Amino acid sequence: MAAEFSFDVVSEVDLNIVSECVNVAMKELSNRFDFKGCAASIELNAKEKNLAVRATDEYKINAVMDILNTRMAKRGLPLKNFVKGKVETALGQTGRMVVTIQSGIPTDKAKEMAAAIKRAKLKVNASIQGEQVRVCGKSKDELQAAMAMLRGGSFGLELQFKNFR
Repeated sequence: MAAEFSFDVVSEVDLNIVSECVNVAMKELSNRFDFKGCAASIELNAKEKNLAVRATDEYKINAVMDILNTRMAKRGLPLKNFVKGKVETALGQTGRMVVTIQSGIPTDKAKEMAAAIKRAKLKVNASIQGEQVRVCGKSKDELQAAMAMLRGGSFGLELQFKNFR
């Protein structure tokens, strides 16, 4: 029996849960005393996959991000996939920070993962398929060793494993 087993390595962020976290964080901001009179806001742009965080200064922007990160962590969202930008100052004494949401595995990270699997000398093959990496092998034990190696690696993304067949 020459059965070939495989699994897919993906990095996904559910934008519906992000939207819920943004709404809960905005509700908390409206109730907090230290944000009274401050025009703090969080906007989700689902098409461009980013968040725009606005407040009066850099300290308050970081406080808003802490509130949002707390909400997202409680919901189980991968915080590694949210990349903070620089705080930009605008007119009217306001600051703005764009947080990009990484969904899918970029090609350079996928190449790093495939090279790491090859360096580990496991008897599996890794192939890049769009925004995911498919790992195939004849032994389920080798595939599980590849999963463990990828979990332990530092690729800058939260990885999920799907379609284990």
